[in-house]
Amino acid sequence: MSNAVHNIAQQYVDDEKFSGIEWKIETAGQTHTSGACGYARAAQQTEIPPQAIYRIYSMTKPLVSVLAIMLIERGKLHLYDTVASFDHRFKSMQVLFPNGLQEQAKTLITVEQLLTHQAGFSYDFLLGCPIAAYYRAHEISADGHRDLDQMMALLSELPLAFHPGDDWRYSVATDVLAHVLERATNRRIDDLLKSYIFDPLAMQETSFCLSDSQLSRLMTVYGSQKLHQLPLLSPCEHVLKEQDPYQSYPTQSPNFRRGGLGLYSTLSDYSHFVRMLLNGKSREGEVLLSPTSLKMMHGNRIPVHNLPLRIGATPLLGYGWNLSGRVMINTSLALSPHATVNEFGWAGAASTFFWVDPDKQITGVIMTQFIGSNYLLADDMKTAFYADL
Repeated sequence: MSNAVHNIAQQYVDDEKFSGIEWKIETAGQTHTSGACGYARAAQQTEIPPQAIYRIYSMTKPLVSVLAIMLIERGKLHLYDTVASFDHRFKSMQVLFPNGLQEQAKTLITVEQLLTHQAGFSYDFLLGCPIAAYYRAHEISADGHRDLDQMMALLSELPLAFHPGDDWRYSVATDVLAHVLERATNRRIDDLLKSYIFDPLAMQETSFCLSDSQLSRLMTVYGSQKLHQLPLLSPCEHVLKEQDPYQSYPTQSPNFRRGGLGLYSTLSDYSHFVRMLLNGKSREGEVLLSPTSLKMMHGNRIPVHNLPLRIGATPLLGYGWNLSGRVMINTSLALSPHATVNEFGWAGAASTFFWVDPDKQITGVIMTQFIGSNYLLADDMKTAFYADL
């Protein structure tokens, strides 16, 4: 058992940068280090409960993306299928350029472009994107009580930021993907996730809607900024200010479901999913994804001229994007000293994080709840782990 990761996490808690932190890092499916420090709610110094529940925000995306690949493998849809073939509202999308020029999209959006964020959609919080202002005005991310289909009705009327396939922009594309999966199967996305991923992997605590008995285990969210507001020009002060994201991320709405965010999960549950990404199998040996599908999923699909990828102020140097998230393709550009080629994973807006290192058979999940952090907690914990190996 290594103390290096624990020491980093404990220091962040002692410095009152984060309230509570949990982690689990495995090698070939066996726990290498795991633990927890801090509090579920800092002001009351409430203990982190067993099976603490987190809003995982964009760590919803890899689950929905992997589900899409499962459905592709089973012949329910294809990477080259168009969104318009499932929903005609997306057949005549407009593109709005920063100079004010608007024209009809040259091509239809495909499933692959949704998976790789090359579809032309945007996000409310992206600085410098003219489309983001339209998203904020229509409360695309702010209104979590809007049905998924109603969200699609709005998105199909708003312009794209670029012609599909021409660029890369982190976006609501995975929400559109969830809608496509619903149309392709005539089943809700929450039902599909439960059947294909949650039940086979015993992820019993992961869902879009919490039960009464789960509410007491929900971790408090901290941060000074909200994702759907006008993006800040400079970082705000990092303080443990409690947030209530209920309006955008409801706890018990039976109709709340998205593709790009919205799931609640635990460290244990998400670790089951991340472990499966090593070989496509459950712990019991059930094959959920074939080796060929895993190989197809892992490779970078972003052309060099669209790199480096950028979401906020710091570019994702060395990373490309595969069908489920970021993937390290050039360690000579990496900002972390222990970056390894083929390592992949993603993070959530409230500072949750996971990675998979297939060559070393290492998986890691870090859970906490802070939106708009000025500190690279996960990077520091990950670096401490590799340095201690």
